[in-house]
Amino acid sequence: MLQAHRPSIGAEELEEVRKVFETGWLGMGSQVIEFENMVKDYLGVRNVVAVNTGSTALHIALDAHGVGPGDEVITPSLTFCAGIQGIISLGAIPVFCEVDPDTLNIDLDDMAKRMTPRTKAIMPVHYCGYACDMDRLLGIAHEKDVVVIEDAAHAFGSTYKGKKIGSIGDAACFSFDPIKNFTCGEGGAVTLSDDSMADRIRKKRALGITRDSWQRQKKAQSWYYEVVTQGYRYHMSNINAAIGIAQLRKLEKFIEKRKEIAERYNAAFKGVKGIKILKWELREMAPFMYILRVNGDRRDEMMDFLASKGVASGVHYIPNHLQPFFSKYATELPATEKVWKEIVTLPLFYDMTDDDVELVIRAVKEFFGC
Repeated sequence: MLQAHRPSIGAEELEEVRKVFETGWLGMGSQVIEFENMVKDYLGVRNVVAVNTGSTALHIALDAHGVGPGDEVITPSLTFCAGIQGIISLGAIPVFCEVDPDTLNIDLDDMAKRMTPRTKAIMPVHYCGYACDMDRLLGIAHEKDVVVIEDAAHAFGSTYKGKKIGSIGDAACFSFDPIKNFTCGEGGAVTLSDDSMADRIRKKRALGITRDSWQRQKKAQSWYYEVVTQGYRYHMSNINAAIGIAQLRKLEKFIEKRKEIAERYNAAFKGVKGIKILKWELREMAPFMYILRVNGDRRDEMMDFLASKGVASGVHYIPNHLQPFFSKYATELPATEKVWKEIVTLPLFYDMTDDDVELVIRAVKEFFGC
């Protein structure tokens, strides 16, 4: 079965992990600092705080920006549940909004209508790596003194008007799990320009301690520490950072290959009756996933057909306002509910061969009688 996602890892990653093993310092240390600096240089941003997952990046960014009980956070329902869990865990209220059916990014008109005096933050999602309209989004948010915490889990390497995602808004949160554009095995990061806010996040990722163990071990009384704020055990390990260091060196070729595959899909599926291709500009996009919309309630039938041909597929995502645990926050989102029944995720990863891509194209077109 050709999988929908797969990491590209090998000898380079093993070599970087071997170096960590030789030092004996497996927790947060010099490799994490090196990784943060590499990300900072790549994105052109003042601060990068590496954490252990993309989910914790979203949670800690919201927490550091003061989101708390009774606050409202507007976010698309069509996203992974991680951000929603982060909102709820802080006692805040997720306010679900619609997506644009053509891009699956946040519908800014619908978002604006849902803002109230209790709106504390907006959490847009750069869906599949396609950047939201950041100029308009930030304009709406800052006019109301609302912070924007970007869920950029899909978008490492993407740009908006020439600027890297992660270097534009108030804060951006990335994920480096096994299937993202590059991986740390597991990991995440918060990027932001505000130095004092970055310092607050650094303390929070280390249980609210002023100096983490790596900083303390270099100084006298290395055993001494102070807890100064609410914090969490959210730090990245040297092992995960080492994998990320090796992966970052390959990122540009990863992105170019993903773009080539997405372009081949677009060319092959253009004009196929029963399919809608999303309106993404691949020039500025580091595509994380490739999504089609299947008309006529045939999505699930198509997925079964693809499986019979040896092609795995997926659905990203089931809208959160339809999930049982979030039912108390449910609202009517007809556009979202329509598109989620149509979307299907096709295989897209660096190690796909030409034959793999042709297998996917042939299977999809065969289903539609082409």
